[in-house]
Amino acid sequence: MSSESQEFLQQAEVITKDLRHRGLIQTALRKYEVARDKRKSAFGDWQSSRQAAAETKWEAINHLDKYLTEFADKLEARGTKVHWCSTPDQARDIIVKIIADKKARCVIKSKAMTAEEIHLNAAMEKAGFEVVESDLGEYIVQLRKEPPYHIVFPAMHLTRDDISDLFQKELGSAPTREPEELTMIARRALRKKYIQADVGITGANFAIAETGMISLTENEGNARLTAALPKTMITLLGIEKILPKMEDLALFLPMLATAGAGQTVTGYNTLYGGPKQPGEVDGPEEWHVVLLDNQRSILLADPEQRDSLHCIRCGACLNVCPIFRNVGGHTYGTTYSGPIGSVITPHLRGLQSWKHLSSSSSLCGACTETCPVKIDLHHHLLQNRRNASQEEPNAMEQTAYKAFGFVANRPGMWQVGKELARMFQPLHKFVLGTKLDPARAWTATRDVQPVAKESFKEWWQKHKAEKQAK
Repeated sequence: MSSESQEFLQQAEVITKDLRHRGLIQTALRKYEVARDKRKSAFGDWQSSRQAAAETKWEAINHLDKYLTEFADKLEARGTKVHWCSTPDQARDIIVKIIADKKARCVIKSKAMTAEEIHLNAAMEKAGFEVVESDLGEYIVQLRKEPPYHIVFPAMHLTRDDISDLFQKELGSAPTREPEELTMIARRALRKKYIQADVGITGANFAIAETGMISLTENEGNARLTAALPKTMITLLGIEKILPKMEDLALFLPMLATAGAGQTVTGYNTLYGGPKQPGEVDGPEEWHVVLLDNQRSILLADPEQRDSLHCIRCGACLNVCPIFRNVGGHTYGTTYSGPIGSVITPHLRGLQSWKHLSSSSSLCGACTETCPVKIDLHHHLLQNRRNASQEEPNAMEQTAYKAFGFVANRPGMWQVGKELARMFQPLHKFVLGTKLDPARAWTATRDVQPVAKESFKEWWQKHKAEKQAK
């Protein structure tokens, strides 16, 4: 068992026993479901929209070489500097060098899960730069020295009292339970940082190949300030964020808002196509776009799981996942949690170290059903399990399954096994849950179903014999 797997199990045990924590998450997600379903009804045909989105992403991902080149060429034609990075190390080094070359002291950053993926903040801080998250949720978890809890809702595990205590401790503010006042406390602190920042870093929700532009979606306007006020702008995005045409946003923007947050459309949707041009009054003087691979090309080469690159990071699969609802986001120990994280993390960070995530699933299929781009998530979880077992077979499991198959294919032995199970079942209760219990991994959290006193086959034979006797 890997250290990551052990940590997951330990953290999951703690969180599942914390009824207050679980109650907060489940209450928040029930409210999300009501809002999401209300917005879905505004689509003429939600299922047809999902199909259209899936086909659009299929086109983009299956012709990624063409669309990435088109996107980069059009950006460079307007003065943007495009950097191609195969690994997280390359991406971090390039970004840190850009900041160092500008002799920057303060960096303001809007929400970017790709930056979390490569641990960019830690690299910038190690290089001596002050880094401030401008998204309210991200700012809150940064003050708590925690990673984001959820792809879309970074601080969903915190109450207003938790946030008030945090601001009181870190910012010296007065205690309050009013959301508006808490927002204003953060706003006053962040506005100073926008003015001080020499470099602004953003992510990207979509990259439009046709026009060479990125699309940023947000609810607070912080990404606009992050991009507009500093003289240098850096955008970090994964290569899978490509959409072929500008008109695709007419579907993807409302779909992202609906699936991600139960909104009709997100508050701010902004397109960026290059640094400030002659005659323009605002915008960055210099813009760098960093395109990150980080194993995505390997996933692209896998026809079975390639569609996991269709993900638009809406977080909808997390919101419906019974595992996420009970163990929470931090338990996963990785940037992307929930079903999509369990599918792609083994590709990004190593199959054997992270194979436990694919087993942390009920396989109920709710994630696949809710995914707005129709990623076959629960089947991919099964495929990861299969691939992990084929790559490093477990001798004990193989022996157990071979023994089971040997007995199951021999009716006489199967019958003897049933009789032995009935005989020893009453004795099992004396060792239930102890070290002597051979099934303690199961019985520690589950009830053991009793072996039937009579199988259907036995009942049928007896019933048939009685009928013939009559």
